Amino acid sequence: MNMSKVFISCTASPKYKQAAPLPALRNRSGKARWLSRQLRLAAALLCVAHAAAVHAGPRQAVADFSGQTPSSDARHLADWIADSRDNSGLAFVIVDKKRATAYVFDAHARLRAAAAVLLGSALGDDSAPGIGDKPIAAIRPEERTTPAGRFVGERGRNLREDVVWVDYDAAVSMHRVLTSNPAERRLERLATPSIGDNRISSGCINLPVSFYENHVRPIFASAKAVVYVLPDTKSMQQVFGVYGYGAGLQGLHSGR
Repeated sequence: MNMSKVFISCTASPKYKQAAPLPALRNRSGKARWLSRQLRLAAALLCVAHAAAVHAGPRQAVADFSGQTPSSDARHLADWIADSRDNSGLAFVIVDKKRATAYVFDAHARLRAAAAVLLGSALGDDSAPGIGDKPIAAIRPEERTTPAGRFVGERGRNLREDVVWVDYDAAVSMHRVLTSNPAERRLERLATPSIGDNRISSGCINLPVSFYENHVRPIFASAKAVVYVLPDTKSMQQVFGVYGYGAGLQGLHSGR
């Protein structure tokens, strides 16, 4: 073999058309021959790695849960948001109703905080027609749902305090936990490890005060953010259209 003509050709990319010929080596020692073989092997491995990267295509983006262990639905939705950029470059919140947990992410799908939440006492993924105009006392038990879906949330006020409106027309918001009715034991419900007692509101998402003040309120301070509420009974595909799944002067402005 004429070693002065040795070269490696990479066909995976036009970037690698031909390596420069190795200089002719006369009366080569064993060390020189070993070095020549190592250079050829390194060049070949570089070609293989490059070809694999080209054929693999872009890597799928995933969300960073920072060591948290979410439900499979929450994980899949967060990864889908990161990959599809459904959040349109905005920070976002995922509310997992089945786990009674809210996750706050920055615009790059990196978790900033998570906390237990209180939700509507009734199972269901839709708001009753006209519920936002009803006084609290007029809302029937089966109507006290927290609706599922994708919402563009923004800061506002109800009759008592500042809130984050999730669905303004349905009077559904995220706000500090209400403690005006001691018999409901809302603080105690947030503190228990069980999720069976986290269904108590008329539909609003009640948050621990420190979580609201330190993590939720700031992301809505100067811009809107997206709120994703996972379903109770509907499918993830039905609610969000996610891909790759399964291969998963009360009333309005009063706070509930």
